[in-house]
Order: sequence, then structure tokens, then C-alpha cells
Amino acid sequence: MKQSLKEFPKDFMWGGAIAANQAEGAYLEDGKGLDISSGFANGIKHEHDKVIDENKFYPNHEAIDFYHRYKEDLALMEEMNFNVFRTSINWSRIFPNGDETEPNEAGLKFYDDLFDEMIKRGMKPLITLSHYETPLHLVEKYGSWRNRKLITFFLNYCETVFERYKDKVKYCLTFADQYLKKDLRFTLKSFFV
Repeated sequence: MKQSLKEFPKDFMWGGAIAANQAEGAYLEDGKGLDISSGFANGIKHEHDKVIDENKFYPNHEAIDFYHRYKEDLALMEEMNFNVFRTSINWSRIFPNGDETEPNEAGLKFYDDLFDEMIKRGMKPLITLSHYETPLHLVEKYGSWRNRKLITFFLNYCETVFERYKDKVKYCLTFADQYLKKDLRFTLKSFFV
């Protein structure tokens, strides 16, 4: 009979995960633009509103208000002895339209503060670059990923994020999307080194 493991290996990553579009809220705060998840009043599997209807409830506009309450939430995670936490970076918080050349500094600062708090609490940041958060402007103007120009915009976003957080983030996932085939998901474990 094989002996069972009595404790996790020293380098085992124990933690949790969220997606920015599902948790942050603050959907237009500090210069953030609309992303593709912003127009779903009843969740992603329902009809998308091209124009936000003030009479409808959009769950991700407020979500759990992680944008304002992340310190409280990370304190709870620290109590569970998390040593890693995965979140996505909302592309439209960094580049509100997606095709700008200069990033939104307020958006970058939010993630600086978030990663600093995670590190302070003993958690390694693990980020996802795209978790259903493509800026809506890129869909409306360029037709989304059907247009090869999005590769240039995505690279600009990635380079900005990599340069900004290279001293804080060591683990990165490119895409986290249930609709992608399993073999398209991959990790850039040492990209930030």
C-alpha cells in the first residue's frame, strides 16, 4: 500500500483565485473602460447589452467590491494560510479602450497596491492576463480577436504589465477562459524573471 502524504511539499502553492471582472466591481472607477463582461445583466450566458441600461442590474459592476475591500479579503486569505493568490488584471483598467499607447496610471497603481498587500501577507501573486476582460472598444471598433490588430494591442498591454510588475509577479497565465481548448492554456512561469 502506498503511503499517503502527511504534509504538503515545501514549495506547494496553496491559495485561491478570482477573476477581476467577477470580483473587483468599480466598473468605471479611476478611468477604467468597459470590458466585454460589462454588458451582461444576467450573466455571461445571457444576452449582452451594447448600451448599459440604468434600469438593469449588472452583477459585475459592483461584484464583491474587491477594488475597495481587497485588504479585508486578503486578511481572510492570510488566516487560511494562503501562500499564493490568482487574480486577473483587467485590461480595460490599464488601457480603457485597449488601443491607447499610454496606460491609465490609476489602474496600474491599483494592481501595485494589491500586489504589495499580497506580498506583505505572504502570498505570491499569480496573474491571468486575459480572463474575459477584453476592452469593449476593441470589439466594437476592430471586431475583437478576428482582427490581427488585437495582437499588437495585447502585446502593448502585456509589455506594460510585465515591465511594471516584474519585481512583484513571478507567475503568469496568459488566458483563463472555459471556452478555450485545454491545450491552449499555458503558463509563462518564469517570464517575469
